[in-house]
Amino acid sequence: MTTPGVDDAVHERPQKPPLTERRLHPVTPLRRAWAPVAVLIGWAVHDPDQTQRQLARLTTTTLLIALAVLVPAAALYGFLTWWFTHFAVTESELRICTGLVFRRTAHIRLERIQAVDVTQPLLARVAGVAKLKLDVVGADKKDELAFLGEREARALRAELLARAAGFAPETAHEVGEAPARQLLRTPPRDLALSLVLTGATWGTLAAALVVPPLLWLATHSVWSVLATALPLLGAAGASSVGRFVSEYDWTVGESPDGLRIDHGLLDRTHETVPPGRVQTVRIVEPLLWRRRGWVRVELDVAGSSNSVLVPVAPREVAEAVVARVLPGVTVPPLSALSRPPRRAARCMPLWWRGHGLVVTDAVFAARHGLLRRSLALVPHAKVQSVRLTQGPWERLWRVADVRVDTGANKTVAARLRDAQEAAELLRAQAERSRTGREGARPDRWMV
Repeated sequence: MTTPGVDDAVHERPQKPPLTERRLHPVTPLRRAWAPVAVLIGWAVHDPDQTQRQLARLTTTTLLIALAVLVPAAALYGFLTWWFTHFAVTESELRICTGLVFRRTAHIRLERIQAVDVTQPLLARVAGVAKLKLDVVGADKKDELAFLGEREARALRAELLARAAGFAPETAHEVGEAPARQLLRTPPRDLALSLVLTGATWGTLAAALVVPPLLWLATHSVWSVLATALPLLGAAGASSVGRFVSEYDWTVGESPDGLRIDHGLLDRTHETVPPGRVQTVRIVEPLLWRRRGWVRVELDVAGSSNSVLVPVAPREVAEAVVARVLPGVTVPPLSALSRPPRRAARCMPLWWRGHGLVVTDAVFAARHGLLRRSLALVPHAKVQSVRLTQGPWERLWRVADVRVDTGANKTVAARLRDAQEAAELLRAQAERSRTGREGARPDRWMV
């Protein structure tokens, strides 16, 4: 016997749509087929003498047979890893299943997604595919989907951001990618000139040119010279050519889902600065940039690896972009910074002049550096803890450091403050942080 109306209610209950498993782009096996080949190359580089002896023993026929076996095996490996990799977007999570022998399933909660970046290496741009990278709260390593079709990657990115913002699954597809308004674009000429005027570039290049000849005169060992010269040349290239290629055509745009950053000469990257997740903004001013009024803006973002906001720009332009990252925050002028007392010179001769502090209604701002100035801005709402530190020599001269810790596991310090001032600052900053968190905006997309 059935109760009237109960069966009708059961039958009228809406059914969940079936879960759709999706695969990566068919070009993906070509990328993954290189894994077995890379293992062999790594073994050969690790022990070149043994590799040379083994190759000398092989005949031409044996080499051809080995290639005939290796190439199909690599192709089969790439196909199987692609076949056993799939993903799906459910009502509450992004589910990624990978693994050929050992299966791994990643369950990524949609509300914990902080950034979704689209990257396109050079060959991927030629093939019309892209890689999707996800920054998730509490995860040290980015999960990724490589590769998807370029349009599919952008559509999936827009869907994930909409779902993370709280849109219903049936409407997330309709939201689409939010429009962006360009705030800044770095000219290639300014970027190249800024790298030439960076001391680190010339320092690593000078070390690469001076140290190897001196090492050769001392040891007469080719291997010692190569082991020293190659890392130094690599560091010099990374600090100059590498940065130019990576930061080429740097564009910052504003959209409802955060600030968008597009850059790259060979590999194009489309990043997003998550709203509300910026813990610290640093305005860096190298010595040789000051005559031109240029600065660099760096970030500490909780749950994200994005670290550069502006590679080089005039100070007023950079400060306007900072105001979009930290709404309601005005960068304090250098004249507003208070220096440590003169007796701090006993603790840090000459360099004590590079330190400064100003606390406004919105931020805790501390500066350090005499040749390369760096002004760190920490919104009061982002301060997780505040502490006072004082060594024995600092106690002797009645100075102390006040350090604030942020949610990005970073610390900003106001160095060499008067001991009484530091104690008052400690109490006042704890209260500012508490009231700042009460009035903070929610860390949500498209709010």
